Amino acid sequence: MNGRIHSFQSLGTVDGPGVRFVVFFQGCNLRCKCCHNPDTWDHAGGTEYAASDILKKVIRYREYFGEEGGITLSGGEPLLQAEFAHELFSLCHAEGIHTCLDTSGSILNDKAKTLLDETDRVLLDIKYTTDEQYRENVGCGMKTPLDFLHYLNEKKIPVTIRQVIIPTVNDDEENILALKEIIKKYPCIDKVELLPFRKICQTKYDNMKLHFPFGDRPEGKKDKIDALYKLLIK
Repeated sequence: MNGRIHSFQSLGTVDGPGVRFVVFFQGCNLRCKCCHNPDTWDHAGGTEYAASDILKKVIRYREYFGEEGGITLSGGEPLLQAEFAHELFSLCHAEGIHTCLDTSGSILNDKAKTLLDETDRVLLDIKYTTDEQYRENVGCGMKTPLDFLHYLNEKKIPVTIRQVIIPTVNDDEENILALKEIIKKYPCIDKVELLPFRKICQTKYDNMKLHFPFGDRPEGKKDKIDALYKLLIK
């Protein structure tokens, strides 16, 4: 089986624990207004790879992984190619390599569940804390990722929750307190990352002659993120 891949990052340090080999999958079913990778949207784009060929790339960097590192599948949305991702993760597990899935949690079918059986950790985007914001800024309802999170909790898969903090959109106390309430309900969540909104992707939109919906929003600031973290752990 071949998968469609956008790109690779050989020594990633922000996509899961430790040092990781990151595989960016091609294709996405959502259209988030803050998306940094519009070049991954097209399902027919990217380059085809066999899982065994990707494994060979991963193994080259295994000495850098240490005790915590491994492979992370990102995107795009890896769940759109869940069968291929499952094959790749299975091969990695056979080599003793830790597996991590970076996802929006927008798909929960039998293929996705089978993939999760080979997944050691999930980086799950909880992009907003209201259904209205999800439908306006993402393209799906909030129930979708929450159902995914509920399943992860049932399977006792460790979860890192991620949320991009966008000034004037979700950088307020109400959002953070709502996120805090979600986190309380799911013991599988052992880490939360609040990420400052950045606009380095503007060049991609310009080159693709696309409108960047949040191009008029200010970038996030560290002091604001720090203040919101304090609210989260208070």
